[in-house]
Amino acid sequence: MIDASGCAPDALRDLQRVETLCQRVVADLGLTLVGRPMCHAFPGPGGVTALYLLSESHLACHTYPEHEFATFNLYCCRRRPAWPWRQELERMFEARDVVVRQLNRDLRLTRKESLR
Repeated sequence: MIDASGCAPDALRDLQRVETLCQRVVADLGLTLVGRPMCHAFPGPGGVTALYLLSESHLACHTYPEHEFATFNLYCCRRRPAWPWRQELERMFEARDVVVRQLNRDLRLTRKESLR
């Protein structure tokens, strides 16, 4: 889960910029698209929403130009190398602060064990 704040509002409204970033994440991490990405730019001062369905799970992005804020969620069913979120969001969106959180799930747990 990645949160980028202090971003340039015009960059957060740029659908092509968001798509370019998402496509780079997918390519760099060797992820597999299972359908056409769904992307939408909201009218006027609105932001962008993007959803990439992956065989590994999904990549989602939501931008909020009015708050100079963007969120990215990359969910994968197996471990991947770290991606340079901080550097890329600073470069592409002029983010002043980037927080990257990683949640590791143990998929080996059975349903019964996880309910304890």
